[in-house]
Amino acid sequence: MADGKEGDLKLLGMHVSPFAHRVSMALGVKGVRYEYIEEDLFHKSELLLSSNPVHKKVPVLIHDGRPICESLAIVEYVDEVWSGDGRPAILPADPYERAIARFWASYIDDKFFPAWLGIMRATTEEARGEKVKETQDAVQNLEKAFSEIAGGKGFFGGDTVGYLDLALGCFLPWFGAMRMMFGLEVIEAATAPLLAGWAERFGETAVAKEVLPEPEKAVAYAKKLQAYRASLNK
Repeated sequence: MADGKEGDLKLLGMHVSPFAHRVSMALGVKGVRYEYIEEDLFHKSELLLSSNPVHKKVPVLIHDGRPICESLAIVEYVDEVWSGDGRPAILPADPYERAIARFWASYIDDKFFPAWLGIMRATTEEARGEKVKETQDAVQNLEKAFSEIAGGKGFFGGDTVGYLDLALGCFLPWFGAMRMMFGLEVIEAATAPLLAGWAERFGETAVAKEVLPEPEKAVAYAKKLQAYRASLNK
């Protein structure tokens, strides 16, 4: 980790939260030291509840006592606060390219994430099939976006990991969990070869290896959630 103006920096997260991983990877890209605090979302701490009283969820970055919530907002904050001094930029420098990156990051969270999460939460095969179709459609849109944004390079950020790489790459452990639980490839090489290649490259980056858990941990947590929801319906 690099030295710099970290101050008192804490990250409230959870070991299989892709959104917390998104922030951890952004901090890793910047080489910023921080204290990680694991949260139990079944028994939320007073620190979490007071730091994010609106949504009461992770991640929360607390910088010199001031909380910042929502992963994409935190990533942008990290990029702005820890800029210069030889630290790599996360968002594009060009205003148009930044706007495009923000558009697709919102698409990932608002359209793609609910689609594949719906596969896991579906209670009937029909409902699961609908969510599979939504997920496949979203992957095709992201395949086209990667082709246009990367311009033949290895990452959404070009030659290096950038904003959209973190926005999408944080879900890779859960894609592995989907494969293990349902035999489903979220990003299929046959239908999304560019995105499949990107996923393989991103998974091999130092920042991904340092932060992202094995899919087995996501599977274990998914089963814990399933058991919890089943207990509520009794």
